[in-house]
Amino acid sequence: MPADIVVLAVPVFSTLCNAAFRLRREVFVIEQHVPEEIEHDADDLTATHFVAIAAGEVVGTLRVVFKPEHAKIGRVAVDRDHRGHGIARAMMLAAMDHCRQQGVDRFYLAAQTDKLGFYEKLGFTAFGDEFMDAGIPHRSMRTYTQDD
Repeated sequence: MPADIVVLAVPVFSTLCNAAFRLRREVFVIEQHVPEEIEHDADDLTATHFVAIAAGEVVGTLRVVFKPEHAKIGRVAVDRDHRGHGIARAMMLAAMDHCRQQGVDRFYLAAQTDKLGFYEKLGFTAFGDEFMDAGIPHRSMRTYTQDD
């Protein structure tokens, strides 16, 4: 993890989580043109939210939704000015470690197709056909096989 980054799990609607929601809006709605009405969903109320903090500012976020079959990681976002410094990787590792401490070691996510290589380096494998989500090409990825 970059030395100046702290990754924390935060309660939904806490000050830090609200900062994460603002960052998600900046990245997904403004930058990537995801319709605002689908950016937040009911999973936000029950998800475990993670933030990456640098110099007192929330510079990254993701959420984990615990499903019966796996932990679903999503809404991974890093502030434009802080990309390329290992923040997303640090958040992913922290979130996966948190899940393992809860007894969950099967992970799923829907990755934007241009990010497949990033997730592959973390042990994810793409499966199924490419699909569109909010107008952006995605692939399903997981860290386990159907036989697990």
